[in-house]
Amino acid sequence: MRIVMAEDDPLLREGLALLLRAESLDVVAKVGTADDVLDAIDAHRPDVAILDVRMPPTHTDEGIRAAVEARRRHPGLAVLVLSAYVEQSFATDLLTGGVGGLGYLLKERVGRVEEFLDALRRVADGGTAIDPEVVAQLFTRSRQDTRLERLSPRERDVLGLMAEGLGNSAIAGRLVVTDGAVHKHIRNIFAKLDLAPTQQVDRRVAAVLHYLENARRP
Repeated sequence: MRIVMAEDDPLLREGLALLLRAESLDVVAKVGTADDVLDAIDAHRPDVAILDVRMPPTHTDEGIRAAVEARRRHPGLAVLVLSAYVEQSFATDLLTGGVGGLGYLLKERVGRVEEFLDALRRVADGGTAIDPEVVAQLFTRSRQDTRLERLSPRERDVLGLMAEGLGNSAIAGRLVVTDGAVHKHIRNIFAKLDLAPTQQVDRRVAAVLHYLENARRP
């Protein structure tokens, strides 16, 4: 796995690079600004870009905007965004189009090394990895989309765990139900969100991104 990372805090940047290299992952570039990370992505064509949300010069949303631009230039690029806390403007543009390979983790999750590496690998494989705290906050903010309102409380639980990146067996274990029950809930979610099977779109990813995108709307 080839990785480009952008973090303006030198200590965190070097520490994260050491952690990744200790796992035999190839950090091909580590930079401190949004402009530099775009140049590095263009030059190295990595499998994954890890970006801090807030970087110079304004320390607001440079990382999000860089991630959007990077995915525009390089469709299919996996992006893992790190933030010190849940951002109000979280990645709405990134979610457009129903494409996977997207993660959003709070920085405190990096200290839980196995969880962080598992999330990184899921994103690199084209899945999603959304921090549980982000999922929890999104669920409490909006019920604007009528299709989301069709979901039962249990189906919302399942969709929230899908957003975290959990597979069916892990969801079953978390909810203490059978794999068959989870499979049935997911079929119901696809139906209620009007997600018909196609060869172009992964319905599991589309359901998660649909939920996240609509949960961000005012």
